[in-house]
Amino acid sequence: MSEAMSRREKLERWATVLEDCGATSLRPFHDLEFIAARDQDGLRVANSPLAMAYRDALLRQSGLGSDRFGDGVEFFGLSRRQAHRVLCSCGYLGTMRGTEVARRIRKLAARERRHAGRWPGNPLPAFARWWSALAGAFSAA
Repeated sequence: MSEAMSRREKLERWATVLEDCGATSLRPFHDLEFIAARDQDGLRVANSPLAMAYRDALLRQSGLGSDRFGDGVEFFGLSRRQAHRVLCSCGYLGTMRGTEVARRIRKLAARERRHAGRWPGNPLPAFARWWSALAGAFSAA
C-alpha cells in the first residue's frame, strides 16, 4: 500500500471488520472511567473490538501496532471520550456486538466527513480577506 490511510478510512475499515463479525459477542474494556489515562494505554482485552482490528492485515500494515488500548486510540485518532464511548462496558446494555460497535465507529467517520472542508487548515488568511473587505466597505462610505 503506497498511501497512508486517512483517519476516516481507518475508521471505515475498522467498522467493516467489526460488521464482518456480525452478531458475534465481543468483550469490552471494563470501567475505563475509573482507570487513570496513563494506566489505560497498556490495557488489552481478548476478543475486544481492538483485538478484531489487530487481526486485520490491512490495519496492521497501515500502522496499527497492537491490540492495546493506547495503540488503538492513537492509530484511529480517537479522543479519550470517543474511545470510552466506543470501547467501554458502560456504554452497552448486555453484550457488545460487532454490529453495534461498527455503528458507533461509522458515526465518528460520518461526523468527520460532514466537517471536512468546513474550515481550512489555517482559517486566518480567509478571515484576513474577509476583514479587509469589511474594512474597505466602511472606509469607502
